[in-house]
Amino acid sequence: MAPAKKRNVSSVKTAEKSAKKAKVDLSKSVERILESRKHANDVFDILESLQAEQEKEVISAVAACSELFCALLERKELFLGKLPGEEDALSVLRWMYACCSCLHLPWFITFWIQESAMCCLMKFAAGEGRHPLEDLDWSEHYSFPRELIQALVDNLLSKTTDNSLLISRFQQFLEMEDVRYYVMSSIRDNAVVPVYQNNVFTLMSSISMPNQESELTNFMVKQEAKHEDWKAAKLHEHKRVFERMWLGFLKYKLPNSMYKKVLVILHDSILPYMSKPTLMIDFLTAAYEIGGAISLLALNGLFVLIHQHNLDYPDFYKKLYNLLEPSVFHVKYRARFFHLANLFLSSSHLPVYLVAAFAKRLARLALTAPPTALLIVLPFIYNLIRRHPSCRVLIHKPKPFEDPYLMDEEDPAQCRALESSLWEIKSLQKHYHPDVAKAALLINTPLSEQEDDISETLEVTTYELMEKDLKQPELKSVPLEFETATRLLKGGGDVLGQHFCLA
Repeated sequence: MAPAKKRNVSSVKTAEKSAKKAKVDLSKSVERILESRKHANDVFDILESLQAEQEKEVISAVAACSELFCALLERKELFLGKLPGEEDALSVLRWMYACCSCLHLPWFITFWIQESAMCCLMKFAAGEGRHPLEDLDWSEHYSFPRELIQALVDNLLSKTTDNSLLISRFQQFLEMEDVRYYVMSSIRDNAVVPVYQNNVFTLMSSISMPNQESELTNFMVKQEAKHEDWKAAKLHEHKRVFERMWLGFLKYKLPNSMYKKVLVILHDSILPYMSKPTLMIDFLTAAYEIGGAISLLALNGLFVLIHQHNLDYPDFYKKLYNLLEPSVFHVKYRARFFHLANLFLSSSHLPVYLVAAFAKRLARLALTAPPTALLIVLPFIYNLIRRHPSCRVLIHKPKPFEDPYLMDEEDPAQCRALESSLWEIKSLQKHYHPDVAKAALLINTPLSEQEDDISETLEVTTYELMEKDLKQPELKSVPLEFETATRLLKGGGDVLGQHFCLA
């Protein structure tokens, strides 16, 4: 093993030496090219290093590329078309496009090479913006390297490679107003491929939109004339391309995991920056039909549209009512469900029959709910009654011989909740868990006007309840059976021993 280890160390040292030598050689090549166009063919040495197998050599080539082209752009010696009398100098332009493809070379390409190439391309973009490649009357046109940004975005949004890490590095460039605007405009409406979808979502969710037009101050390229008329300098144009970008992405069928990612950020990071947020209604309706956590998150988006954008959606509370099923107490999004449900039902202007329907349905579901869920549900029901004193009739009615409440009815207006009572809560007063029984006993006393803070119990787990019980200062000895067991499978009339044995 020792000789192999020496060979590895030796190969690393050799690679480092060759990389240092290549860096020196490339620096000299850049100096010669900038000194005279007769050395333009030296660009092929840089191109060869750009395709090398050693990471450091490729990064050195990218740095040389950056130094060379930024200098040429600064000198205004680089432009589109044929350069007069300098045929060999055309190779410089070809090399530039070769460098643009550095982001998706088909071999071992590493993140560090991709990052170097990406930063190099953004330097080119800044240089092109200040010194355009085309000879135009810029008093009539806006100078911005759209094609270069489009090529960069297309490479980031790969259909075969997850570029999440690279996109997170690109996020710093999105802080510039014009870069953000043209990046949003460059996200194409392509076919649905999972890897591509993840890359697109990562890029779009990295975009932080400004709130006011006065915040549009950080530009990569400052237009010399008519800057105020530039679309990239107008907030409503940013909102327009932002809206088109998201609607183009969301019109396709998404996997459930992607629905969740979008819906979680929808109300904070997407809807406030759209020109017409109500255009999201089709997406949210389709998301609700999926069921489970996605349905709940979709209702959160609809709730924002209803209360902040005057959306008329009469079936909202009916859909929320139908999400109340026994499974809601056992899913991992239980805390989020009750947090949002509490928000949706916080208005004191809701009709009494609707609030009564929710209170009754939760009480019925509570009969089979675990203790951790009951410590949420009982205060939740009490808060509903506090907000709507007309629902106190559910407390004072005696238990009916036959409950008129229709549990299977999907319409809360037809479930006959007001004809029933909350006898289920009185049944829970004999619950085996003392905290639940204590909470259920509160219904026997007049409820205070102060609402219970359910946020403290939303995240309580069964383990935490057990730990709390075990830390009680005095644990009473509770008899579990009449005949004490002396051995495994022995005791209690030897019932277990009659049916089981230890083999």
